[in-house]
Amino acid sequence: MFIDEAKIRVKAGDGGNGCMAFRREKFVPRGGPSGGDGGKGGDVVMESSERHNTLVHFRFNPEYKAERGRHGEGTNKTGREGADVILKVPVGTILYDDETGEKVFDFSGPDERIVIARGGRGGRGNAQFATSTHQAPREHEPGRPGEERTYRLELKLLADVGLVGYPNVGKSTLISRISAARPKIADYPFTTLEPNLGVVVVGDEKDAISFVVADIPGLIEGAHTGAGLGTQFLRHIERTRLLVHLVDVSDSNGRDDVVKDVEVILGELGSFGAHLEEKPMLMVASKIDIANKDKLTALKKYCKKKKLKLFEISAVTGQGIDALKYAIADEVRALRESEANEAVKQEL
Repeated sequence: MFIDEAKIRVKAGDGGNGCMAFRREKFVPRGGPSGGDGGKGGDVVMESSERHNTLVHFRFNPEYKAERGRHGEGTNKTGREGADVILKVPVGTILYDDETGEKVFDFSGPDERIVIARGGRGGRGNAQFATSTHQAPREHEPGRPGEERTYRLELKLLADVGLVGYPNVGKSTLISRISAARPKIADYPFTTLEPNLGVVVVGDEKDAISFVVADIPGLIEGAHTGAGLGTQFLRHIERTRLLVHLVDVSDSNGRDDVVKDVEVILGELGSFGAHLEEKPMLMVASKIDIANKDKLTALKKYCKKKKLKLFEISAVTGQGIDALKYAIADEVRALRESEANEAVKQEL
């Protein structure tokens, strides 16, 4: 089960109450106040982990509460601090405040950690209120309440390459050919109901490059408004460096105009509002083994006009797969180097 959205409610631990006590011991005639402070309440901490890949554990258990601090005791004993609660989320999770909609944190790497609800401070015992003129204080404080918050979690896959296109154009078959991923493959639309990730390794050991490919469930016209699988998976393309747009040039899809197919998908990417249409893109003519020559010719003219690189493949026979794989690797390597240079410039 792939769950990429969840809402949780968290409550940090309350602080322990301060104690009011006086020392009454033999041979200690003026023992004085001895009430200890309460312990601090536990925090609720969120940490990114590579061992998790969905938010399903939050969907079925949406409430989390940290331990409260122990109350202070006599003989100046401070209460024990409450235990923290640590919530693990997949890398790529974005945390939003549910009430304001404000983005709180973006977990873009492993082992990143933030406190999302702070425990309450422990109350002071009466020993803290003793002064030279107030030697027998009876004042003591209750513990402060811990923070209580509601958050919305949204998971965006961290992939270098996103495969996009109409349903049934061969995205799942392609990812199964270039990686170890084994998605469900069938000859009906919307076979892929959740994104599939595959790791691709290209080149020899010395200069090998690896990248992650995401097979995004098929888009259709109106996807940005929720049609088909809609915006449910469009957001997963936001983090990709490169888009690979598959176009079915066979007669098996029942659509006659490949140029219109391309423009519909590009329109949906642009309408989503995350600058997806500005990402680098490689065009792929899919199912070349059973291609309609007129469709293929029309697609070639369109790509030449728009200055888009076009690759012809058949994921079934393997034709053109290696050329596409190496082209993707070259693009990813160049984009990574460009990002690294930009990061260096910003530091300077």
